[in-house]
Amino acid sequence: MLSFVTIFQLLRTHTMNLEIPESVKVYSQFIHPTIMWVLLAIAIYAMYLGIKIQQTRTAEGDARKELIKGKYNIKHHQVGSVLLALMVIATIGGMAVTYINNGKLFFGPHLLVGLGMTALIATSASLTPFMQKGNMWARYTHIALNVSLLGLFGWQAITGIQIVQKIVSNM
Repeated sequence: MLSFVTIFQLLRTHTMNLEIPESVKVYSQFIHPTIMWVLLAIAIYAMYLGIKIQQTRTAEGDARKELIKGKYNIKHHQVGSVLLALMVIATIGGMAVTYINNGKLFFGPHLLVGLGMTALIATSASLTPFMQKGNMWARYTHIALNVSLLGLFGWQAITGIQIVQKIVSNM
């Protein structure tokens, strides 16, 4: 059975030889880190919205009515959906750019944690129907997964900067 990398290499060698201009190769390396830093900020905003949803759920009277006007649940779902989509795309894009520029992926903690984060966010999003039915286990699991995701995201930001510094020093 052929692995994904073997299939990709076969396609690469047996298709039209499309040469990517060197300037595109160089600058494409900075797209993934830039998008991921933006996504880290969006993830923090999504957490803020989630906290506001919890405050709305537990508030009473006029305070609850005021919080409901913020429509935090709708905003949280929208921001979470964008975050999920862009994180998956940026993860795959980062791997693709690395492979295009180096002919291989660098197997290490940054890659493994990034793939794990993609699994965490997908799993977290998949709990939405259960949370909408009021299942508390799903809500607590969603929160735990996302807190873990934010912690890993912070670590990835640091290791990502180290990778960018290596790229810049090799230019």
